[in-house]
Amino acid sequence: MPAPRHILVFRFSALGDIAMTVPVLRCLLQQHENLTITMVSVPFVKPLFDHIPRLHFMGADIRGEYKGIRGLWRLSRRLKKEVAYDAVADLHDVLRTKILRQFCRRGPLAVVDKGRAEKKELTRAHNKVLRQLPTMFERHAEVFATLERPVKLIIQEGINPVTKTDSGKTVGIAPFAKHAAKMYPLDDMKEVVKRIAGFPDTKVLLFGSKQEAALLEDWAAEIPGVKSLAGKISFAEELAIIAQLKAMVSMDSANMHLASLYGVPVVSIWGGTHPYLGFYGWGQDPSLAIQIEHPSRPSSVFGNKPCEGCMEGITPALIAARVYSII
Repeated sequence: MPAPRHILVFRFSALGDIAMTVPVLRCLLQQHENLTITMVSVPFVKPLFDHIPRLHFMGADIRGEYKGIRGLWRLSRRLKKEVAYDAVADLHDVLRTKILRQFCRRGPLAVVDKGRAEKKELTRAHNKVLRQLPTMFERHAEVFATLERPVKLIIQEGINPVTKTDSGKTVGIAPFAKHAAKMYPLDDMKEVVKRIAGFPDTKVLLFGSKQEAALLEDWAAEIPGVKSLAGKISFAEELAIIAQLKAMVSMDSANMHLASLYGVPVVSIWGGTHPYLGFYGWGQDPSLAIQIEHPSRPSSVFGNKPCEGCMEGITPALIAARVYSII
């Protein structure tokens, strides 16, 4: 089978998972100069892919214009008409993309193996098998190897090109995560913010959504040297600011992956999930992951199941000290 020259790639959610495709696609295109990629995803994430040569981004509103089976059929007709692809790669493998990839079938098809059985062994309540599973970067790379486009995952100085400026000791802090089992207690996180903002010549920028903006504004008003960006800037502007940080503090969340794209060291805090599941940040030093051994960890793949006591012993002083070692 000849190697395809134009691959249609699907991945629609979540933001952190979409960000994890970026290093793989960039490495892939760097190593195969006669290859083109069309990335189909939610319109919001377009800035992640803006600077990758020979990658064309197509935004698809799957909750609006292309909602449901009829919407996916219309999307497939558009893709077949507008994109001269000769292979399909499904990096999501959910019901929506299973339908879409059948509608779009043209040439060979490759689908990501999410390792669901292995992950179940890691997250079950008893007799956990604690071992490092293949990372999602490796799983994505295997998809393209199946399509005769093997890719070496080469860690670079920030996968997305950016001109670093001397922004001083600016630390980003993203206190929130989608699920409670991933989140460090907010009262303790506020203490982390105070400690880091108290370091000499250090500024703190708070990242969050519009829904989280009010709380972060209160923190910024109370703590000198702290500014909240939540709900104030576009996604593209947020990425540009993240790229200049000296360090980022986050949960196992999208912000870890966004900072990783620019080679920013991330002090990540882990509760109900675990780096063994394969979702650690691209190129991140494993020693920057803050976690404790606990019989319930990990309780789930995505943090959507409770994990009582899984962050006990992680003190604000410990987190702040890890940040200080970077800056």
